[in-house]
Amino acid sequence: MIIDFLADYYRDVEKYPVLSQVKPGYLQKCLPESTPHNPEPIETILEDVKKHIVPGLTHWQSPNFFAYFQCTSSIAGFLGEMLSTGFNVVGFSWIASPAATELETIVVDWLGEMLELPKSFLFSGKGGGVLQGTTCEAVLCTIVAARDQMLSQIGKENLIKLVVYASDQTHSAIQKAAKIAGIHPMNFRAIKTSKLTSYALSPDSLRAQIRKDVEAGLVPLFLCATVGTTPTAAIDPLDKLCAVAKEYGMWVHVDAAYAGSACICPEFRPFIHGVEGANSFSLNAHKWFLTTLDCCCLWVKDPSALIKSLSTNPEYLRNKATDSKQVVDYKDWQITLSRRFRSLKLWFVLRSYGVHNLRSFMRNHVKMAKLFEGLVAKDKRFEIVVPTNFAMVCFRILPSALSETVYKNGKLGMVSEEDANEANRKLLESINMSGCVFMTHAVVEGVYVIRFAVGATLVEERHVITAWKVVQEHANAILSTYEP
Repeated sequence: MIIDFLADYYRDVEKYPVLSQVKPGYLQKCLPESTPHNPEPIETILEDVKKHIVPGLTHWQSPNFFAYFQCTSSIAGFLGEMLSTGFNVVGFSWIASPAATELETIVVDWLGEMLELPKSFLFSGKGGGVLQGTTCEAVLCTIVAARDQMLSQIGKENLIKLVVYASDQTHSAIQKAAKIAGIHPMNFRAIKTSKLTSYALSPDSLRAQIRKDVEAGLVPLFLCATVGTTPTAAIDPLDKLCAVAKEYGMWVHVDAAYAGSACICPEFRPFIHGVEGANSFSLNAHKWFLTTLDCCCLWVKDPSALIKSLSTNPEYLRNKATDSKQVVDYKDWQITLSRRFRSLKLWFVLRSYGVHNLRSFMRNHVKMAKLFEGLVAKDKRFEIVVPTNFAMVCFRILPSALSETVYKNGKLGMVSEEDANEANRKLLESINMSGCVFMTHAVVEGVYVIRFAVGATLVEERHVITAWKVVQEHANAILSTYEP
């Protein structure tokens, strides 16, 4: 019944309003105040799912979902998840479920080889990989490892001196991880980027900030470089940034949560050129790799750094396999003890699609983003704000288009950037409340941009063309009545 229900959901998902239309607190009014005393049949529960839960969903699997970065699904990933849930094994150590551990070591090497990661990141070299839940977890683990490694050299009393670096485009997960790891909030550096570098982190800006900190008696600890930032899909120059970090003995983590998956395509692999200079690298297979949430792949050159910081060995977990030092105990590579059999779904995806079809899947999304970019470029009222990378387009209504409307209404005066930002905000809000499509925004150097991210598993060109028509319809409505 559940599988039939889900099959019907995927069949009909594009008919639902993409963004949920409910008001805060709606569900409390729909459900009983307490747990039923007697059991209820699954039919009754499923009926309530249809009536009360589905209307409160924002439909991430809709082909009209162009917001954030997608969370892709697939039959292969779904089936692997079903098996994982059914087995319900807890693979914290090798002996707790040998297959769960060994399959994970195999699939992370498979994917690492597809990405042409240096051998030093693979189990077949001297490194290794682990499947975390999310990038937040992966980055926290690496910051903790870097922190302990540095404090062992300079003394634990110097924790207050450690500095973490990123750009102002880097995901806030890095700042959160630094905070949890005990880095003083004043010692997190979000280095300013600009349109001149397409919002990538400048090696010169990084070096200047590090020098300033060193002169102030602080200790450079950790750099997070990003391939495919959340606001604009910007690409930091890994080789040059790693060279700067190396001068100061810093740990470099490469966050390729969104765009890393595309680097299995030869034409995108150059975007992670220089990764050989990093200490760790991660991507989210649940974003653009058809593997259901959650599945963040983290590779490290020195697994012992993670293990030293994250391992605990209570008597009740001791066993011959662990004592032999011949097995991987993944509990020592992550924050939690318990862990799910995530490798099963990634294995299903890799085998069910193969490298050829996985590349085709991503190339098709990039092609559709280029189609949308071309449609935007033809309409002189709009502009592409930053160069399009991968499958995300950043655009907005131009201030000049708004000025023209003001002029037609018999008024004089240029429309300010603040006015343009407000008009674009209203445009996005209007588009999203229509329920036809869902997009999100970013603000770069004070400019409000609308992000159009292609990546849903079921998306086709017709959905992209329809989305642009929706944008134009709502833009027409706003421009026809616009007053600053």
